[in-house]
Amino acid sequence: MVVAMHNPGYSMGQFAIDEDRAMKVVVIGAGYSGIAAGIRFPQRVKNIDLTIYEKNAGVGGTWYSNKYPGLSCDVPSHTYQFSFEPNPEWSSFYAPGPEIRAYLERVVEKYKLAPNIKLQHELVHAQYDETQGKWHLRIRRPSSGHTDETPSYEEFEDTADFVFCAAGNLSRWSWPDIEGLKDFKGKLMHSADWDTDNWREDWKDKRVGVIGVGSSALQIVPALQPYVGKLYNFVRGKTWLLPPFFADKLTEMTGRDPGIANYTLNERDKEKFRDPRFYKDFRHRLQVELNSVHSLTLRNPEREMDDRNHILAHMKQRLAKKPWIVDHIVPSFPVACRRPTPGPGYLEALCEDNVDFVPKDIRRITPSGLETMDGQHYGLDILICATGYDTDFKFPFPVVGRSGLTLQQRYDPHPVTYLSVCTDGFPNWFNALGPNSAIGAGSLLIVMEREVEYAAAVLFKMQRERLKSIEVKREAVEDFDQYLEAYFPGTVYGAKCRSWYKIGKEEGRVVALWPGSCLHAARAFEHPRWEDYNYEYLDGVRNRFYWLGDGSTYNEKYMTGDRAYSCRVAGTTP
Repeated sequence: MVVAMHNPGYSMGQFAIDEDRAMKVVVIGAGYSGIAAGIRFPQRVKNIDLTIYEKNAGVGGTWYSNKYPGLSCDVPSHTYQFSFEPNPEWSSFYAPGPEIRAYLERVVEKYKLAPNIKLQHELVHAQYDETQGKWHLRIRRPSSGHTDETPSYEEFEDTADFVFCAAGNLSRWSWPDIEGLKDFKGKLMHSADWDTDNWREDWKDKRVGVIGVGSSALQIVPALQPYVGKLYNFVRGKTWLLPPFFADKLTEMTGRDPGIANYTLNERDKEKFRDPRFYKDFRHRLQVELNSVHSLTLRNPEREMDDRNHILAHMKQRLAKKPWIVDHIVPSFPVACRRPTPGPGYLEALCEDNVDFVPKDIRRITPSGLETMDGQHYGLDILICATGYDTDFKFPFPVVGRSGLTLQQRYDPHPVTYLSVCTDGFPNWFNALGPNSAIGAGSLLIVMEREVEYAAAVLFKMQRERLKSIEVKREAVEDFDQYLEAYFPGTVYGAKCRSWYKIGKEEGRVVALWPGSCLHAARAFEHPRWEDYNYEYLDGVRNRFYWLGDGSTYNEKYMTGDRAYSCRVAGTTP
């Protein structure tokens, strides 16, 4: 017997199955990730209202805000570009920061993103409305009377169905916790807040101190050395300085001198790169090399010793004029435990007569200089703190999810995520380069682009299936957390070394890095596991097939477009 079933509580949606629901999308940040999202989201998802809020006065993210001398890419420039937007015009193997920023500005112009980007618009508060399924965002911007001398701001509220947070983790710098820092009467600067362009002319007779031995200090010291009277580099930690990445491969491909640390590309090189076939092959071969070093991050005592001896010999050679520095800068921890870098020119700069390497702990800053723990005082005119960023992923603005829980609370004592892209309790909020998404070896841009594509797939699913919310399940977050805890002890990152990978600690949770290679991450993001998410439907609907609509397609319903597209499908056979 056939029983007719009828549910009087359900009404079909009055729309075609492919009638694109209008959605408001907000991207936070206009660095690499935000720009990629601005390009890919409209390409992948139709009928979206897209706004990109950027707190700075220009695009580029960290490449806009950082302006210190020597700023440059510390991986090969030809691998640090969008896969879909090759640049054959890089001036050197490790491109200078202003050139990277100009590249991003050209990409924004080419893809006509300027109307979507709101500069000097800073997110100060975000709260999820569980009833509406929307994020309420409070944005701060300069008011009409704002000037540099008398700044004034106003706030307004915007809403979004979907937020893609591309704010980046290297955007919040902080002063080191050193007694007397604010008592210094000379010029005090942080590397991330560089405020002068006249240092070449004005500092020729000055005594300059640089605190730190991270990536920024390794670039600042050689850049300043020829232009200052006396330079002191105050160093607490130790670091590995690698031979130039892929020097042999670059020699083979370009005919460069293998002894040059940062090869400047001449017009002949660029002319070769302007041949699309040659440049594509060049980039491919570089990427192969870059993405073939994952095994170096895994614990292997015999290989670690070989790596140590090889790099130690390289560092000793570069420090031949001041060999005593070797004992104070060469670490005992494995090579990749903290971020390795070639540091072109840094060790050579330390050997110059006007540079003193000071491997001592700092006791305090005085009005006229700096005092180390042994009581020695160093008189300074300028003090530069190249001491890094806050890397705990706790944004300075509140992000309030379900039941009033903030993201800061959810990330205490350390961040917890699902595949680095989202966290339970915060529906419709996805990240680029969030916790556990950076790469210790390989191409970061591959991961970033795949995260953008992942978010675009989520956004498309929300639109097509008429979802009010998509939220990862708590058990999926816990399972990924378990995977993280199992993975890192078998890597060099689990060794004892102070690193931003561990929020500046010597030991503890690795919060910055993806648990695997960059290619592993790319594969992980390829096919979303939709079963790991919970869903809510629009308008309080509970039927999972509400998205089927009224039984029609858009072209049929509105008698427009091609209604025989199946005849044009190539490759069909009877």
